[in-house]
Amino acid sequence: MKQSLLQEKYPIFTLELDKGETAFQSLDAIVHYFKDCIEGHRAARFIAVFDHFAHTRSLPEGQIGKGIMGAKNVVFCFGLTLPEARALAVRPRSIGVAETESGFVITFMEAPMPIANKAMEEWAKSLRRLEVA
Repeated sequence: MKQSLLQEKYPIFTLELDKGETAFQSLDAIVHYFKDCIEGHRAARFIAVFDHFAHTRSLPEGQIGKGIMGAKNVVFCFGLTLPEARALAVRPRSIGVAETESGFVITFMEAPMPIANKAMEEWAKSLRRLEVA
């Protein structure tokens, strides 16, 4: 898992997986896995899956990067606290899953809550060792 700044201001985590490194062989299988992780967490709430690829492809001016075959966001929220109204600006959370010819790219923005970062990082890293039921 790699931490970096996207566009010099967004702190993100990225995990790149070759298809041979995971038992999950499709974008939808990984999306379903993350949905199960979210629903199993005591403080997380699943909201939706957004098909970013289909949305972008449907726009007359839409552009999709070379090699991206599919891209979805799993949208959810960790709802432990709501300390002030401004906290809504950084919620809900999203995990991005992109499929490329050779594998998958998993991304998410760093959360201001350590418990959320820990959970998302563990969920992503576990893709390397899980078997599909």
